[in-house]
Amino acid sequence: MSTRILPVAGDPDLARSLVSLLSQLPETEPALPVPDSTALLDALDRLASASPDELPEVVLVHERVGPVPALDLIHEVVRRFPQVGVVLVTADTGTTVLTAAMDAGARGILPLPLAYDALSERVRAAAEWAAGMRRHLGNSPESGAGSGGGRVLTVSGAKGGVGTTLTAVQLALAAQASGSTVALVDLDLQCGDVAAFLDVQFRRSSVDLAGIADLTPRVLQDAMFPHPSGLGLLLAPADGERGEEVTERAARQILGALRARHDLVVVDCGSQLTAASAAAVELADQALLVVTPDVMAVRAAKRTVRLWERLQIRKAEETLTVLNRHTRSGEIQTALVSRITGTGTARTTVPAAYKELAGAIDAGRVHELDARGTVRQGLWALAGELGLVQVPEQPTGGRRRKKGAHTGASTALARRGDRGAVTLEFAGIFPLVLVVIGLMWQCALYGYTFSLAANAADEGARAGTAAVAAGQDGAGACRAAATRHLPGAWQGAAISCGGAGDVYRTTVQAKVPLFFPGVDGGWTVEGKAGAATEGDR
Repeated sequence: MSTRILPVAGDPDLARSLVSLLSQLPETEPALPVPDSTALLDALDRLASASPDELPEVVLVHERVGPVPALDLIHEVVRRFPQVGVVLVTADTGTTVLTAAMDAGARGILPLPLAYDALSERVRAAAEWAAGMRRHLGNSPESGAGSGGGRVLTVSGAKGGVGTTLTAVQLALAAQASGSTVALVDLDLQCGDVAAFLDVQFRRSSVDLAGIADLTPRVLQDAMFPHPSGLGLLLAPADGERGEEVTERAARQILGALRARHDLVVVDCGSQLTAASAAAVELADQALLVVTPDVMAVRAAKRTVRLWERLQIRKAEETLTVLNRHTRSGEIQTALVSRITGTGTARTTVPAAYKELAGAIDAGRVHELDARGTVRQGLWALAGELGLVQVPEQPTGGRRRKKGAHTGASTALARRGDRGAVTLEFAGIFPLVLVVIGLMWQCALYGYTFSLAANAADEGARAGTAAVAAGQDGAGACRAAATRHLPGAWQGAAISCGGAGDVYRTTVQAKVPLFFPGVDGGWTVEGKAGAATEGDR
């Protein structure tokens, strides 16, 4: 069986030399070299997701690979893919480097300049170790990328004040409520608000773990605050200047330890990029970027995404943007945000309803938000979309259900209950709606009848004046003209015509119909008009 080897080298000359020598080794299949740590982890993730058998037996890591330091990269590869043998390629073969490489999990070091015999020996030893490890693990699906434990979800803000901490807290609470073990980490090291949002006062923080090389379960437990909601909290330091003590390597170590002990690790990265938050975003299984529907926030989101790409932290297409404080009438919608930032956008948006949050935020009781509130429902629906909510299987009865009938986010179940509540509310309010519509229609008929009576009186007065001036029957002409200008349903109106001095006056009394023309409602309206007489009467 041939040995598959994946070289990792940013130097093109070294990469060519490695491939050239590897191709000369018997029973080996050297793959095309990858240039950096991000490309390596992406490649291994793709292979592991297809099948653990697709993973290479040996990975050669050059000491100057970036952006993640070589030893940290080796540690991450060994932790996530334990069946892969990793060899460090370095010019320094001293005891210090060898010890550090062994501590990181490397199976050996390969000295530079490259030599055929040394390369053959190191590759053979690493391949034998990988084969033994695969036999031990049985090549089960659990021995692939998922062997490192739970998921890591980072929540970053396009700028300050967009709702990053609220989103992180509610997503963690939603996952916790579904039965998962959840750790909430505040990596907004200078301005972290998780403690304030949850009304927590705790003297330990992530800084206490930064200088510890071996994070045992006991050490980790002592540094975390067990919140009454069930969340495990790792808070930011009370003194913001101490946040610099949490380095990139410390952040990777902390998140790796938490990941191994929790189903989900939610990380609040804030809106400022630090070494620790950059490491978290790079390691995350899913990275969220919270943005509000205003021009400044969208521009900030675009800058953040471009910054992540330039630093090779995360690609735009691997980032999911969440639109907070969304209104349907706003000009900025999810499609526009996606087009500007180049990222994917969550289908679920969080509505703008600050009044629901003001009391809970001021009291530090964000975990007690009203379950009927639109903001909480929106954030928990987002958790369902992200797959953070687990739906327990329900026992089936006598009838067989279709496959997948009990799968999906819990928000689907909640929506069914909401639909039932809406139906009951509609049934209760529908009669009131009918009454209001009826009253409005009756008022419209009343006004229409009055306008008809006034117009008929005006036409009758003018016709009567003209008839009197011509020596004809003024009253008859007046009544005929007034009747002619009344619709059929109002033809029974009482019309009174007669002169009074120099003014010929007409009065029309029309009956107001009840809901429908022709139905007598018992009300009448009166329209009066007058016209000056012409000549002597």
